[in-house]
Amino acid sequence: MKKHNKNEVASTKAMTQYGAICYRVTKKRGCEVLLVTSRDTGRWVIPKGWPMAGKSGVECALREAFEEAGVEGHDVADPIGLFSYDKGMDDGTIQPCVVTVYPVEVDRLHSSFPERDQRKRRWFAPKKAARKVDEPELQALLDRFDPAKLIGGDR
Repeated sequence: MKKHNKNEVASTKAMTQYGAICYRVTKKRGCEVLLVTSRDTGRWVIPKGWPMAGKSGVECALREAFEEAGVEGHDVADPIGLFSYDKGMDDGTIQPCVVTVYPVEVDRLHSSFPERDQRKRRWFAPKKAARKVDEPELQALLDRFDPAKLIGGDR
């Protein structure tokens, strides 16, 4: 069995993932987005994950939002963009990924959820959230995020 080098690329083909910008709008603070920490490095990210058999992209994003952040919410528009990043895999290789991002309005935040002991979660103003994440394309999506400008309406 071949041992993988941490810098070795698992595949040159980018894999698809689906993610959620989970948000709420309050009278006091206006729009806030929820970020979670990654399980491996503890850096701030949005909930995201792999495609799931029989589920649409937005259904996958909603599922990841619950598993990673305890979010019960609903999609309000078509995808608002894409971002790419390199995911460190369990075997030590690097996998290029492209994430389709859906806006998810948070209806309820559960205190009990599958990854609650593996992640932290925190609300940020969108522009501050943009400064907290590492991926430039995700920074741009967060920096210009405004739920009042979402097109598509409730589904």
